[in-house]
Amino acid sequence: MDIYRTDRFVLPLPDGHRFPGEKYALLAERVSEFAADVLIEPEAATESELALAHTPDYVARVLGGSLSAAEQREIGLPWSPQLAERSRRSVGGTIAAARSALHDGLSVHLAGGTHHAYADRGSGFCVFNDVAVATRLMLAEGRVRRVLVIDLDVHQGNGTAAIFANDERVFTFSMHGEKNFPFRKVASSRDVELPDGCDDAHYLAALDAELPALFAAHRPDLVFYLAGADAYRGDRLGRLSLSMEGLWARDARVFDACARAHAALAVTMAGGYAQPIADTVTIHAGTVREAWRRASSNPVVTDSL
Repeated sequence: MDIYRTDRFVLPLPDGHRFPGEKYALLAERVSEFAADVLIEPEAATESELALAHTPDYVARVLGGSLSAAEQREIGLPWSPQLAERSRRSVGGTIAAARSALHDGLSVHLAGGTHHAYADRGSGFCVFNDVAVATRLMLAEGRVRRVLVIDLDVHQGNGTAAIFANDERVFTFSMHGEKNFPFRKVASSRDVELPDGCDDAHYLAALDAELPALFAAHRPDLVFYLAGADAYRGDRLGRLSLSMEGLWARDARVFDACARAHAALAVTMAGGYAQPIADTVTIHAGTVREAWRRASSNPVVTDSL
């Protein structure tokens, strides 16, 4: 199993900014304790690859530094050459993870999950939609026929839902906080909204009720899993009440469902805003460790189409 890292591409942010950019280096360091030999730095996504899910004008304005002040405010990150490069690398990591998953059965990207980015604009700390670009590329290359997005970040995957609203090849599933960002949701193929304070038992029961039907109805060749750490009870932006153990039980259910369906699985980290940041890193590292354990004990090669 290959694991992709983009932590060398650091965003210059003002002191006190809410985006936890330091988590990526901390996570790569933690993962290197058990999987150092398979940590890979991906190539950056090309303009033509980005244009599979984004308008060429938006791609050009991000890469060329001509985003308006209003657009930068919506993204929540100030433009810089480093932001453009980091965003391209983040998409590249998910593209590489998708290809690796289709070969080996399972792969992980230690970033990604930027699900608030629309075709023509960014939002909510998301510049480009990595899963949307990687999905469109795998479809265009004929590697897959059907893709399932399982988005378990605490915030709804509005950008992903919008991009694939009229694409029957892609089923988008988002289970998220009802009253959390984005406050104007975009309908996914299937949405499950959870009340503030939702705990492990109620969360896992809701997930158990959904997963079998998702796979039975869509029969995906490839699954993208957004394993957000922000449903954690200690997350500043989460509003749910899951424990670390509950989040890892959530991961196990997704891994099990993909294994039963013989679907390739590419995992992205998505959000996490706990204080201390070490809690977010621990949650993400647990997700990666479980993927690594499964891949090491059950190596599977999945032939692409």
